[in-house]
Amino acid sequence: MKMIEGGVCAAQGFTAGGVHCGIRKNRSKRDLALIYSSVPATAAAVYTTNLVKGAPLIVTKKNIADGKAQCIICNSGNANTCNANGEEIAEETCALLGAKLGVSAKDVVVASTGVIGQPLDIAPIKNGLNALVADLSEDGCARAAEGIMTTDTVKKEVAVEFVVGGKTCKMGGIAKGSGMIHPNMATMLVFITTDCAISSEMLDKALKGDIQDTFNMVSVDGDTSTNDMVVVLANGLAGNKVIDKEGEDFAAFMTALNTINVSLCRMIAGDGEGATKLLECKVTGAKTKAVAKTVAKSVICSSLLKAAMFGADANWGRVLCAIGYSGADVDVNKIDVAFSSAKGTIEVCKNGSGVDFSEEKAKEILLEKEIDILVGLNDGEFDSAAWGCDLTYDYVRINGDYRT
Repeated sequence: MKMIEGGVCAAQGFTAGGVHCGIRKNRSKRDLALIYSSVPATAAAVYTTNLVKGAPLIVTKKNIADGKAQCIICNSGNANTCNANGEEIAEETCALLGAKLGVSAKDVVVASTGVIGQPLDIAPIKNGLNALVADLSEDGCARAAEGIMTTDTVKKEVAVEFVVGGKTCKMGGIAKGSGMIHPNMATMLVFITTDCAISSEMLDKALKGDIQDTFNMVSVDGDTSTNDMVVVLANGLAGNKVIDKEGEDFAAFMTALNTINVSLCRMIAGDGEGATKLLECKVTGAKTKAVAKTVAKSVICSSLLKAAMFGADANWGRVLCAIGYSGADVDVNKIDVAFSSAKGTIEVCKNGSGVDFSEEKAKEILLEKEIDILVGLNDGEFDSAAWGCDLTYDYVRINGDYRT
């Protein structure tokens, strides 16, 4: 397997594009994105666990209940959530796009992101569809990735090439996510495409299995959004024998999917609202997988630790504190903690107690853009990882006037 260019357009038969249609006031920002497969594809998705769900999620869930879809349309600037006519708008979007592309409205995945509780006018979307469809191209991934951004500061796209049953397959993804990001589903909006042939049942199994160790292990601010959704389309144009059971081919597919998802997790966490640093908590030596995951998530979600990382302060006591209230079954007298970055690694805690270390060296390590928080539980053979970011002054500034 290798990393390649192209994002969601890397796989055969997929094109994408993005335009400004008028939902957002800033005409320099794209606010409508489209991903299209030249042939029908198998589809799978996971959704937010928030009881308040955006209308597009409800419509999409109905549309792909048969395990099929052919395109994804997403607007930014308005979440189409908590609106009396939200489902009507989402369904009309599907019908309008289906007519333009010559596909069934039931084969359209629809998504929205932006402000919650603000009415969404169908007019900009309707008026922008001609330009959106015309913008479809094999090099349109970057434009689609831009079209789904809200407070994101960078586009998030990735692609890989892998082999299944002797056939070369490709998989790519784009994501948006900067705020309202917290475990329990998946996270934010993620769209993944592949030309690998796989049944809808196995695609669903692959996605639901992988998010437990990827998107469910990302946290920026502790808020789980109303519009979180991860969707995968697989059109089978690579020509491999359809993956319809577990085995070597399914394992190869899972490796590719995990690579895409981990890459997007890191991009999302590193681009958290106001963030200056990507944090990764790596837990080893846990007695169970569940313990490892609980510890990793608790550490990465700690506001106090996130603030310390912003200040390049090696306050390792906040790591132990987060482990202590996590509810995980650990022996606090066995815990080791170290901080690591491109500047080196420094041990700060051994067997639950502090050790002498150079504050100057620790600060040098923590001033880097990517920091690993290494937690050794020394109580078993299981490990896990979680991703987050530091907590800065700008997080409050961004969210203080997000709507206005």
